[in-house]
Amino acid sequence: GGSVIGLNATHRDRVGLFAYAVGMMVDPAAPVPAAPVPAAPMSAAPIPAAPPVGESPSTTGRESPADIALEDSRRRPSLSPSRAADFKSCPLLYRLRSIDRIPEAPTADQLRGTLVHAVLERLFDLPAEQRTPPTAAELVTPQWDALLEETPELATVIDEGELDAFFESTHALLAGYFAMEDPRRLAPAEREYLVSTEIDEGRLQLRGYIDRLDIAPDGAIRVVDYKTGGAPREAFEARALFQLKFYALVLWRTRGTVPAVLRLIYLKDTEVCDFAPGAEELERFERTLIALWAAIAKAREAQDFRPTPSRLCAWCAHQALCPAFGGTPPPFPVDAEPDMATADASPIGVGPLD
Repeated sequence: GGSVIGLNATHRDRVGLFAYAVGMMVDPAAPVPAAPVPAAPMSAAPIPAAPPVGESPSTTGRESPADIALEDSRRRPSLSPSRAADFKSCPLLYRLRSIDRIPEAPTADQLRGTLVHAVLERLFDLPAEQRTPPTAAELVTPQWDALLEETPELATVIDEGELDAFFESTHALLAGYFAMEDPRRLAPAEREYLVSTEIDEGRLQLRGYIDRLDIAPDGAIRVVDYKTGGAPREAFEARALFQLKFYALVLWRTRGTVPAVLRLIYLKDTEVCDFAPGAEELERFERTLIALWAAIAKAREAQDFRPTPSRLCAWCAHQALCPAFGGTPPPFPVDAEPDMATADASPIGVGPLD
């Protein structure tokens, strides 16, 4: 089984910025290096051979192996950690998001989380010595502008009179991050990393995006997920750990190595929660996902996705369609396609912890 270690940022001096034996962070007393130590090279799935020079699908009339593999991946039924957690917590929520695909207007909390994620991703693009709090603060406005350029309708989420408070709260979350980690001492192997694998003899594809992947010189893997939501943590900790175990299973099946540490970083609470999974636990988790997918298939066949009222309902955008709140779900889509590999690709989080 796994073990959970909860650490508060107020203890960071005592634990040396959470420098664990896996060697992913150096002694905070040591001088900051001019450049980060390169991460161990990452293994990758074989890339299908490209067409001969001068040939392409448009000139040969045939799809390349890479095109075929990508299209096949998109058409196969798949499960992401968020959608799996949706069904586990409330089958009706899963249906409304994955089958009916009813749009959800992003909240200010979700938009703030997306902005913070974008700033942290951009921060790690910079040389190590430039990854400082003032630099992160300077990145907020350009990253906000980039979000609006990509999705202009997001400008309506925050009233103009509330923008100053929105940016102040964003800076507060970034300050919380720097209270827990020194990014000058980190060399992530991957960021916003898409992972995918198949289980159940190829009948189910698992896909998801990992915020950050750290790999130590000895090959130990740490999965890092930033949490910026304003919802009470105690109500959603299990969902967050479910998400991390999902990632750990995919990495284990694709790399043959069980991640040494699964880390949740709560920027608002300035707290870190580390989880050490085991191979046996991940095997049980894989069986759980297979059973979960079978339950989804059964519910789809019966067109029966019932609500499960809980504390999570307070953050649900679909109360008007939920019988538990006096609402009525829309008719079940007769031409609903199998759940495709969306991999939570929406630029804005839809969960209270995103």
